[in-house]
Amino acid sequence: MTETSPETPAPNSENGEDSEIYLVPSPTMDFEHPAVRAFLETLELGSDPRKNAVQLYYAVRDRIRYDPYTINLSVEGLKASTTLTAGRAWCISKAILLSALCRSVGIPARLGFADVRNHLSTERMRQLMKTDVFLWHGYSSILLEGQWIKATPAFNIELCQRFGLKSLEFDGSGDSLYHSFDLNGKRHMEYLAMRGEYEDVPIAEIDESFRLEYNMTSSWNLADFDQEVKNETRLD
Repeated sequence: MTETSPETPAPNSENGEDSEIYLVPSPTMDFEHPAVRAFLETLELGSDPRKNAVQLYYAVRDRIRYDPYTINLSVEGLKASTTLTAGRAWCISKAILLSALCRSVGIPARLGFADVRNHLSTERMRQLMKTDVFLWHGYSSILLEGQWIKATPAFNIELCQRFGLKSLEFDGSGDSLYHSFDLNGKRHMEYLAMRGEYEDVPIAEIDESFRLEYNMTSSWNLADFDQEVKNETRLD
C-alpha cells in the first residue's frame, strides 16, 4: 500500500445543487488524459445521459478486472488513467474511473463510500486482514434526472460466475448495490455503515483507517488474485 495523502475533500450535499463541481477533472479523475479519451472512443455513446451512464457502467465493470491486490493510496495510483493502463483495479479505483468517465461526457458524478462485510475473499486475504469487514468500499454516485443514483462497478462478470454470485446490474434508474446473498442463498455482502459522498477520494482518511484496522504490509500486493480465485473456486 503506497502512502501519499492530499487534503481530504469534505462530503457534499445529497441534492442536485452545485452539480457543476462534479463535472470537472480532479486529481484522480484525469479524464482529459489520452488513455481515458481512447477508452471513450471504443464506446458508442449517444445523447441520452441515462443510456450513456449504463454503457459506461458495464464497460468499467467488465473490461477492468477486480483485483484487491492493486491497492495504491496515492493520487497517481488511483488515477482513472492508471486504472485503464493496468486493466485491473480495486473497488475505489473502479469507482473513480466510472465517475471520471461520466464527468467526461457531461454527467455529474462523485464518489461514495461504505463499510461492508464482504464474504467474497480468498484465504490469503482473510489471513492478512484478520476480518471480513472492508472499510471504505467505493462506489460511484451519478446524477441522473435530478437524482443521485449509486452504481457499484467493482466485481466483473467472470469473478461473479466463479464465486456463484448474482452479477450487479445497473439501469440508471435505481441504486446498484451489492446483493445480500449469493446464488446459493449464502451471505454475500452486508452494508454496515455509509460514510458519505465526496467530490474526490479522501485518501488521508482511508489510509488512516487501513493502517489502524488492517495488516496491509508491503507484501499485500505481491500476489495473483486471479490465480487465488481459480484455486479456490471451480466452474461446472
